[in-house]
Amino acid sequence: MQVGARKMVVLGTGGTIAGTASDGADNIGYKAGQVGVQQLLGAVPGLARVAGGELVAEQVAQLDSKDMDFGVWLRLAQRCQAHLADPQVQGIVITHGTDTLEETAWFLRLVLEASKPVVLTCAMRPATALAPDGPQNLLDAFAVAATPGARGVVAVAAGVLHGAAQVRKVHPYRVDAFDSGDAGPLGWVEEGRVRLARDWPDAAAVYPGALAWLAEPAAAWPRVEVVMSHAGASGRLVDLLVADGIDGLAVAATGNGTLHQDLEAALLRAQAAGVRVRVTSRCALGRVLPRPGDALVADEAGLGAVKLRVSLLLELLAARKG
Repeated sequence: MQVGARKMVVLGTGGTIAGTASDGADNIGYKAGQVGVQQLLGAVPGLARVAGGELVAEQVAQLDSKDMDFGVWLRLAQRCQAHLADPQVQGIVITHGTDTLEETAWFLRLVLEASKPVVLTCAMRPATALAPDGPQNLLDAFAVAATPGARGVVAVAAGVLHGAAQVRKVHPYRVDAFDSGDAGPLGWVEEGRVRLARDWPDAAAVYPGALAWLAEPAAAWPRVEVVMSHAGASGRLVDLLVADGIDGLAVAATGNGTLHQDLEAALLRAQAAGVRVRVTSRCALGRVLPRPGDALVADEAGLGAVKLRVSLLLELLAARKG
C-alpha cells in the first residue's frame, strides 16, 4: 500500500466492456464503446469496497479498440503519468477493448514509470449480455490495483493476471481469450485476492523521455508497418513501402526467423536504404534464437510482431533524439 494513498483512478477507453447490443443473447453483433466509464462502475456492486478508497473516473476515449490510434495512446499515457505522480493515488485501472489491449499495454510499459499498478481490463461480452464478463473483470482489476506491493503495467481478464510483455489475445470470442505464452501468467485473482506465480514486473520505463518527445508540437510518430513471411511471399510490398517513405518494418518470420528468399532480399534492400528492420517469429510460442552472421536483427525478447512494432516505434523516436 502506498503511504497516504486514498484514491483509485479508472480511465475509460471504450471497448466491448462498454459495448451494447439490442439483444441480450447477442455476444458478437454488438457495438463497442457505447457505455460511459462512470456508468460501468455504477453497475458493479461492491466495487468501492474492493477499491478501498475514493474512485476517480475519466473518459479518455470511447472507441472500438480495433480503431486504437497514436493520439489515444498519448492521451492515455499522459493521464497515467499525471495520476501516478499523485501521492494519494494507489493505482490505475484502464478499461480497454480486447483487440489491441496487448499493444496498448506494451506501449504503456515502455513509456511509464509505474511504481504503482497500472491494470488494463476488458471484456469479451458486451455490457448488455445475459452473462457479461466485464463486471467480474473490473472487480478483479481493482483487487489487483489494491494489492499491497503491486506495481508495473499488467492486464487481468477471466481471473488471470498477465504482464504487459507477455499478454496476448489468442481466441476471437472465448471469455478466457488471453494467455501469456511460454512464460505463463503472472498470477491469478481468486475471490478478490491475488496469488502470484512470479514477481511483479519491472516498474521502470524503457523510454522515460518518450512522452515529452511525443508531446512536442512538431512531433511525428515514425511509420512502422508489419509484414509476414509465408509461402509465395514476394518483396513487392516491402519495395512499395520503402518508396512510400516507411521508417521501420516489424517482420513476422517463419520458424526461427527464417524468411522467403524474395522477401529477405527486399528487406535487405530496405535496410540498406535506411529503413530499420526487426525480425520476430510468427510462431505462437518461443522466441527467435539469432545465428552468427544474420544480416537482419532478430527480436530476442519473444515479442510478437505487433508488440515488436511498438518497440520499434519507440526505438526510432529515441534515435531521433540522439
